[in-house]
Amino acid sequence: MGGGFLDTWVIPIISVLFIVDPLAAVPAFLTMTEGDTYDRRRAMALKAAIVSTGILILFATAGSVVLRIFGVTLPAFRIAGGVILGLSALEMLRAERPSRETPGEINEGIGKPDISITPLSIPLLAGPGAISTVMVLAPANHTWRASLPVYVAILLTGFATWMLLSRSAALQKILGTTGIHVMSRLMGLVLATMAVQFILDGLRAAEVFRL
Repeated sequence: MGGGFLDTWVIPIISVLFIVDPLAAVPAFLTMTEGDTYDRRRAMALKAAIVSTGILILFATAGSVVLRIFGVTLPAFRIAGGVILGLSALEMLRAERPSRETPGEINEGIGKPDISITPLSIPLLAGPGAISTVMVLAPANHTWRASLPVYVAILLTGFATWMLLSRSAALQKILGTTGIHVMSRLMGLVLATMAVQFILDGLRAAEVFRL
């Protein structure tokens, strides 16, 4: 995608933050923690942010190894990642998250004493779309300089996740469900364009066409 500041830093941060979309997880988080105290919610929000961040760092680091094990080329994975990102973007545009939060998972979370690992970290936050995105963004050579923007994006997203979820009740009062859905739709529009770019990059890398 080029080597400028926009491609190197801004696109990874926006891609990871928007695909994780912690703001859209606020209503589900409040539903599953309805009977918990403020301090208990903050503790689960912090744990979920740490776990989801760790999962994304793991896949960003070991993603190229996983691809080699299964004999998948990076261009093919870029195309697949773009498709997954596009499907997630369509869900966001429709203010729906069926691939990450089903009624069954929400009901299961309501009855659990601790939802921070499942279903909050996986799949609500670090779901298939987020995992494939960091694997696509992570450079194949994994030099620290080339990898730094991706890890910074993941860490910033983890921090934003903790901040938003720990203040979920206040956000719900300020924005309301409609406001959260509007924000999610705007993020989905940006992600849709990035999904197309991922697919184009994969096709170009596979030398299907040249631009």
